[in-house]
Amino acid sequence: MIRDKKFTNAGMRRRANKTKSAAFIAVAMMLCGLLLTALSVKAQTSATAQSGVLAPQGTFLIRNARIVTVSGPEIENGSLLIRNGKIEAVGTNVTAPAGAEEINAQGLSIYPGMIDLGTSIGLLEIGSGAPGTVDTTEVGDMNPNASAIVAVNPHSAYVNVTRVNGVTSVVTMPLGGVISGQAAFINLNGTSQREMAVVEQAALVINFPRVTTTTFDALFNPQQGNITEAITTRDRQLEQLRKVLKDAEAYGRAQDAYARDKNLPRADQNLMLASLVPYVRGTRPVIFRANRESEIRGAVRFAEEMRLKFIIMGGNEAWKMTDFLREHNVAVVLTNALDLPSREDDAYDVNYASAAKLQQAGVRFCISTGSTGQFVRNLPLYAGMSAAFDLPRAEALKAITLYPAQIMNLADRMGSIEAGKMANLVITDGDLLDARTHVRYLFIEGRRLPLTSRHTELYEQFRNRK
Repeated sequence: MIRDKKFTNAGMRRRANKTKSAAFIAVAMMLCGLLLTALSVKAQTSATAQSGVLAPQGTFLIRNARIVTVSGPEIENGSLLIRNGKIEAVGTNVTAPAGAEEINAQGLSIYPGMIDLGTSIGLLEIGSGAPGTVDTTEVGDMNPNASAIVAVNPHSAYVNVTRVNGVTSVVTMPLGGVISGQAAFINLNGTSQREMAVVEQAALVINFPRVTTTTFDALFNPQQGNITEAITTRDRQLEQLRKVLKDAEAYGRAQDAYARDKNLPRADQNLMLASLVPYVRGTRPVIFRANRESEIRGAVRFAEEMRLKFIIMGGNEAWKMTDFLREHNVAVVLTNALDLPSREDDAYDVNYASAAKLQQAGVRFCISTGSTGQFVRNLPLYAGMSAAFDLPRAEALKAITLYPAQIMNLADRMGSIEAGKMANLVITDGDLLDARTHVRYLFIEGRRLPLTSRHTELYEQFRNRK
């Protein structure tokens, strides 16, 4: 009996434990359900949440606005019609079609959306401490087949933060190595990479090899290296780059020959060389990152030697060689408009005034932040600073709208307010380049977007806190 009682007590304890476990599981499931419900509600009410479906392209008639066309004269008290994602009509006598939503923009100004050609938006979220959010750089020096578009995160917080300041399109590009990969031209709206893409493979990005003798130890203290070794390394990288591009040219010819005559031996498939063929043939642009005068000259001569269609990005010392750049018809994407001088004997405003010097010399250029993501929203301030240092205000505006579109061969689709162009538009209560100006309406591909971001969410959350 004692043994039976012991077994009975043990059984009761087991049943009690099972009951407790079941109750615990039930409570845990209930809490999980509540948490998921709360997260779902938060996602639905969050300004930055993506539903997975793009908003429809509406029909809008914007009346009584000052229209800054950029490519032509301004229109006072003008009207602009948006339909099917494009600007259908612009002028002083535009009528509203049936079903159009009308917006009274009295006292407001309409500008084309701003464009930044030098970013890595969507490829990097948290630079330090969260490696899983960083996808900017591949292993190795030569990665021409690395395509940025497949790695772009459409739900990056930087997307909303940037576009609510009026930047509607960017080039997002990989970093690192000699050939970093292929950049993508994207609109800052979409629930997938393909929905964002304007040109999926917009340009090849090359860090032009340069001589550098300064390295940093584990404590970030500068260390001076051997100049001879640095020159040897630069020359080796340059020769390697030249060989890869020539191999791609030969690969393209072999593929063309086989396409014409199937009796010829077919070249083995090579993804790296195949990705380079449009660039070595000059059908797509190559972006060379170069800042010093010697680097820029070297990049221009190398690009002409290889018969590339090329763009210089960075251009810190481009102002020193304006005659050379104009004679060689070089387009420069300036990324240093808010930088401090790089040399201790430079004037304090050497970078602030560099855009004006290029414009006065007749060099093709545009202004970019050169930011991986967090500072792209400040693009109008970069142009505004250049305007404060002798760049005509109209030219400063073109430098972040029409000129980048021209440099990327997209001026027939965006960059100015003209009938037939993509309806990427910013409506403001003041001058677009003025830090005090607020964006009141925003359109990308004819979709009216909410002016909310992680920044506005935090502002609303804490503004009344006591």
